[in-house]
Amino acid sequence: MIRRAVTERRVLALRDGRAVELPDRLVTEEPLEIRVHGPNQPGQTVTTTMRTPGHDFELAVGFLLSEGVISGYDDLREVKYCELPDGAEQQFNIVTVRTAAPVDVTPRLTTTSASCGICGTAQVAVLESRVHPLSECDRSLSKSVLMRLPERLREGQSLFDKTGGLHAAGLFDFDGNLLAVREDVGRHNAVDKLVGLALLEQSLPLSERVLVLSGRVGYELVQKAAVAGIPVIAAVSAPSSLAVTTAERFGVCLAGFVRPPTANVYSHPERLDLDG
Repeated sequence: MIRRAVTERRVLALRDGRAVELPDRLVTEEPLEIRVHGPNQPGQTVTTTMRTPGHDFELAVGFLLSEGVISGYDDLREVKYCELPDGAEQQFNIVTVRTAAPVDVTPRLTTTSASCGICGTAQVAVLESRVHPLSECDRSLSKSVLMRLPERLREGQSLFDKTGGLHAAGLFDFDGNLLAVREDVGRHNAVDKLVGLALLEQSLPLSERVLVLSGRVGYELVQKAAVAGIPVIAAVSAPSSLAVTTAERFGVCLAGFVRPPTANVYSHPERLDLDG
């Protein structure tokens, strides 16, 4: 059975001066090992990430795309859970991606931790070596639509309603229509799932789409958006300095603290229609 995104537990709840035992729902957090297997190569582990189960194949291919291990849909041959001996119980915690050509997974091109001490300048330089700045959009995003997006994302967070403990990433068109939402204990996983969905649907680049985030914006989220060709990011919280630098460099409009009626636009405001 596929692992569930929500885990049922009993908790001791303190209510009105009393201690009572109540049922509770927790967001599930489990490891997912992502492996790649090129022709005539042994399987290689790229990373193990803590994630909320669900949309694991999207997460795996989205992560590999953002890391530069694969460059597009044509690089994929097969995505599946690890094959186990007969009688062994499938834990659904290892995904193997078979590729059309041999791959080199070392060194990792990015980091998903804010504590590794990797130089930001070096990170952006590596990204520039394989990703071009985004071109101009044929249309701009109106200010009125931008202001509505966080609320629309919140309406699509079904798992958050159950647990109160998840990050979310949503993909919208420029008219404000929600196209897809992914929730995960890791905000970078939620974005990888969206990018992986687009990759598997062969709809990259996402040149007329808006990425909306439920929390803060770090470098790695702007990196993933740039790789996917997303021109606008809207977040309800703050960006980091490197996130803003990366957005400026790659032509991404980055708006933070989007809490109607206010927002801060940190880069490429020309992608917005401020009168609309």
